[in-house]
Amino acid sequence: MGNQIDPIIDALESRAERRNDRRAFFTAALGAAAVGTAFAYSDPAKAQAAVTDADILNFALNLEYLEAQFYLYAVNGTGLPAALTAAGSGTAGGTVTGGARVDFTSDPNVGAYAREIAADEQAHVQFLRTALGSAAVAMPNINISGAANGPFTAAARAAGVVGATETFDPYANPNNFLLGAFIFEDVGVTAYKGAAPLITNKTFLEAAAGILAVEAYHAAIVRTTLYAKGIPALIDATERISNARDALDGSPAEDRIRGIGPDSDQGIAPSGSDNTLTSNIAPLNVNGLAYSRTPGQVLNIVYLNAATTTMGGFFPNGVTGSIRSTT
Repeated sequence: MGNQIDPIIDALESRAERRNDRRAFFTAALGAAAVGTAFAYSDPAKAQAAVTDADILNFALNLEYLEAQFYLYAVNGTGLPAALTAAGSGTAGGTVTGGARVDFTSDPNVGAYAREIAADEQAHVQFLRTALGSAAVAMPNINISGAANGPFTAAARAAGVVGATETFDPYANPNNFLLGAFIFEDVGVTAYKGAAPLITNKTFLEAAAGILAVEAYHAAIVRTTLYAKGIPALIDATERISNARDALDGSPAEDRIRGIGPDSDQGIAPSGSDNTLTSNIAPLNVNGLAYSRTPGQVLNIVYLNAATTTMGGFFPNGVTGSIRSTT
């Protein structure tokens, strides 16, 4: 996995600097009243129409389809039943490329976590489909292959987790599975937080907040488990993956109240040493707030493309629904 020391040192220094800046909270808070909470959505296809709650929930449903398929295949070797992938109107769902059962024998605790998360993600799919009713979109074509030409390998190569000719298979062992899960979980948390200001119905907003909380628990499980292993190569890999995600989602101007900024992603490298050693399980800004991503930024990551596009990566033909462009 290359040099395992310099990236960790850089991450530690960066983390320490962010923690020293926490005193800026009260200064930033003085201007909170002047900060707007609505996100602009710039998809040309939606430029003349408001983004509806159904659009937002269907966007979330696409992400839940992806996570559910990844975890279910890792646990069972099979994915969602067809009844949970068709559109609310009956249109058949897409296909899943790849996916395999992970042998958790060497780390049964990770296997237990995986089974819990898989059940949660399937429940999210069911819940959102029920909430949307006939407006629920079908599952798009999804690629979760661990092969050399799959999106996990493409993501790992781009991040420098593996070499340019090496393969990253998240189903090969529990450690690889955790890194595969790490790719998704932080993105899910920032996606739900970023979508919150777009939801107008309070019932839907509370439901989305409930899912956000669960996704945050999942992310914490993955990050804590990776950290507890104490393996430098795994810590290094999380830093590289987080840096790659930041490169994909651009460099928005920092807004400490809304939780937006160019460093909206962090790995699990700790700061300090001995009695001052501090972990980085919760990736937060200087005000202790979780980061937000716009739908476009989320798509940049899952499409594995920093440019303007409507497909790629884990969604080879794009997501289904009205929100599908990275712009």
